[in-house]
Amino acid sequence: MTKFDYIIVGGGSAGCVLANRLTEDKATNVCLIETGPKDKNPLIHIPAMYAFLRGANLIYEYDTVPQKNFSDVTLAEGPAKISDTFGRTYSVPQSYEEKRKGYQPRGKVLGGSSSVNGMLYVRGHKWDYDHWAELGNEGWSFKDVLPYFKKSENNEVFSDDLHGQGGPLNVAAQRHDNPFTRFFVEAGSKVHKLNDDFNGDDQEGVGIYQVTQKNGLRCSSAVAYLNPIKDRENLTIFTDTIVEKVEFEKLRAKSVKCISKDKYFSLEANKEIILCGGAYGSPTLLMRSGIGDKDFLASRHIECLVDLKGVGENLQDHLDYITTHRVDDWELLGSFFKSLKFTFRAPIEFMKLIFQRNGMFTSPLAEGGAFIKSSKDKEIPDIQLHFVVAMVEDHGRQDLWGNGFSCHMCLLRPESRGTVKIASKDPFEDPLIDPNYLSVQSDIDTMVDGYKRMMEIMNTEPLSNYKNIRNPIDINNDQAIVNALRERSDTIYHPVGTCKMGNDEMAVVDSELRVKGVENLRVVDASIMPTLVGGNTNAPSMMIGEKAADMIRNSK
Repeated sequence: MTKFDYIIVGGGSAGCVLANRLTEDKATNVCLIETGPKDKNPLIHIPAMYAFLRGANLIYEYDTVPQKNFSDVTLAEGPAKISDTFGRTYSVPQSYEEKRKGYQPRGKVLGGSSSVNGMLYVRGHKWDYDHWAELGNEGWSFKDVLPYFKKSENNEVFSDDLHGQGGPLNVAAQRHDNPFTRFFVEAGSKVHKLNDDFNGDDQEGVGIYQVTQKNGLRCSSAVAYLNPIKDRENLTIFTDTIVEKVEFEKLRAKSVKCISKDKYFSLEANKEIILCGGAYGSPTLLMRSGIGDKDFLASRHIECLVDLKGVGENLQDHLDYITTHRVDDWELLGSFFKSLKFTFRAPIEFMKLIFQRNGMFTSPLAEGGAFIKSSKDKEIPDIQLHFVVAMVEDHGRQDLWGNGFSCHMCLLRPESRGTVKIASKDPFEDPLIDPNYLSVQSDIDTMVDGYKRMMEIMNTEPLSNYKNIRNPIDINNDQAIVNALRERSDTIYHPVGTCKMGNDEMAVVDSELRVKGVENLRVVDASIMPTLVGGNTNAPSMMIGEKAADMIRNSK
């Protein structure tokens, strides 16, 4: 059996960070295992092309279970055979109704979701981390985590006490100046204050996002942390490899059982096994390994090693509603061959990308943003906006003719809690994901208010000049807004919390990210967040990786 000091399961946002930092010690031998392929597909690295990654086998295209607080949808089945009184047989279509499912795409490639996301550099609010510390997680206040954000960062724009230079993760200003994004900021500034740095002293306001890009190309965790050091002699990388389970010797994590090209093999860890599979991968791997709720594991015919009831619980996600506006304008993106303006402009923009490293294809698409309060009595922003220079519906899976823009309205700190569970002990079977969206009335109330705040900006000049809304809602009719939320809201791709850090009976890891009840096993990814941060989760996941690397080194 091949042995390593550390085995990292998952080559995503945090896993790549750990692979880099742990191999800085030449005496330490590290293995990184990723389910997906290497990050060689050029669509990954051209920023705007992440919108066209479906079908490239770089994404887990999960669905949720039907969401009980979403609207009903009609689903078609195959034809049924019926006979009339004369014995003649006919085929008739069948259909049935169930609650709408949500979509849950996750990265399946080196870099994980940081290789397929919108590249926005957002840390969340200071309050979020201080709240983690108040919950009993020592060492996780904003003062504690800020050095790790700075250690990770190479910020091309800001050099101050809140930003870092010289880190692996390049943070830059956008290189595409879109007039419609300026229209959004101008309209928003008439209602809210301007903010040129959402990671500065004050998160609140309207502005343009910084992006994790370098020289106009994506800077994923693989680009930032892994690719520069992938040839280190003390690092071994397995791609296209599934980890079926962690194997234990008594209560000590000893090895991982892997599957690659239908071949089974095990890899042994002398020191630690570190799970970096994200909010879905890490808890489901724990369950397959016998760590989780005893009764649930028995229902899946898995022997329980540790009865840890919080595994897969506490799922939180940012629920999001999009307003889409049709605008026939050369400056906006569209689908190839369904927007004549975009199709004719694309070759010019590709030349800009290749020779000047700027232009439309360097766009993160969600260019403009805002952190606002749903009502004046809120202490900190509880709504996030993403202004997109393209029409987006159903996660881009619905091809739309022509051009336009969209705006996302995202609920930052939902009270709704859900679960992720394994469907069986088969690692190839998709997990059962139930975010339990809109299960708490306060979430609905806040999103209704958030929709009104968003439309206040969209109805302000100069954006108010573009009134062709695809799904208009009477802003004075709260029930109409609620109905629209149930019909069309969905994730903005930030699931967390399913292996939460804490001291209570539902905590899965302690403040050092060690799995409770066993030895030599940690979880290092967004699943450890006890509560969802008020912003995008990629930068916080890398921060978690940086902080965990120091924890691991200091525990020798």
